[in-house]
Amino acid sequence: MPVFKTPFNGYAVRFSPFYENRLLVATAQNFGILGNGRLHILDLNPTGGISELRSFDTADGIYDCAWSESHDSLAVSAIADGSLKLWDAALPPTSNPIRSLQEHAREVHAVDWNPVRRDSFLSASWDDSLKLWTLDRPASLRTFREHAYCVYDASWSPRHADVFASASGDCTVRIWDVRDPSSSLVIPAHEHEILSCDWNKYDDCCLATASVDKTIRVWDVRSSRAPLATLAGHGYAVRRIKFSPHRESLLMSCSYDMTVCVWDYRAEDALLARYDHHTEFAVGVDFSVLVEGLLASTGWDELVYVWQHGTDPRAVA
Repeated sequence: MPVFKTPFNGYAVRFSPFYENRLLVATAQNFGILGNGRLHILDLNPTGGISELRSFDTADGIYDCAWSESHDSLAVSAIADGSLKLWDAALPPTSNPIRSLQEHAREVHAVDWNPVRRDSFLSASWDDSLKLWTLDRPASLRTFREHAYCVYDASWSPRHADVFASASGDCTVRIWDVRDPSSSLVIPAHEHEILSCDWNKYDDCCLATASVDKTIRVWDVRSSRAPLATLAGHGYAVRRIKFSPHRESLLMSCSYDMTVCVWDYRAEDALLARYDHHTEFAVGVDFSVLVEGLLASTGWDELVYVWQHGTDPRAVA
């Protein structure tokens, strides 16, 4: 299976929603503590390898990235200096970034592009806030301030154009509607920091959360007193989770225990697969929307893996 070596530590990986062979990878030097960042645009080769189409350098680490849902060459990245940078893969590095958005007072930890409306994106920051942006405006449309600590993740609903969830170090996940003045639901989802959240792609009331407490919990937001499922199996904090775009009850997680796990939260034996190909913290995972069963991961070992679920990520094709 294809592997790509990055010069810096991997932080996030995203499959393109337009091209089945294209990936976006966010990286940061010195484990994101101090130093530069680089955004890689990678192509899977028909022969089995991975080649770099373009890379863009930043003065500070890149913690997250997201493809535009409306333009096949556009992407946004979350930067350690508190900025968001927009990139156009069709243009050379000298013409990029095409925009830099500087409003957050601390590191931007996550970005997510609206898959329904396709014209807007969210940023989540260590300044305890989230911001809503559109491509045509140089300033944010709105700032969401209710969390009491760092906001580590934001996830748009795949069905409702105005609804999103946010995950915070204050141990809550909040559900927001951008048309409302305040959050519509607060779930005290874990007793430790929540690092990631993601919506089910088939059930618009189903949300998963991942925490420093080593567990993943799946929630019905209509009845959130207790989780639908608690998935235990990671040895350390769960850094990121993603629901499958193809199977309703399937989700993937990565952890500081260096593993990537695939789960069926409805099954009695929920853990379907554990992949231990990374040799450092595994911090980024994604499902391909266009190729069923195709997975990607990245980690602090400076490696990007792409593989078919059920196969060995380290196997040479």
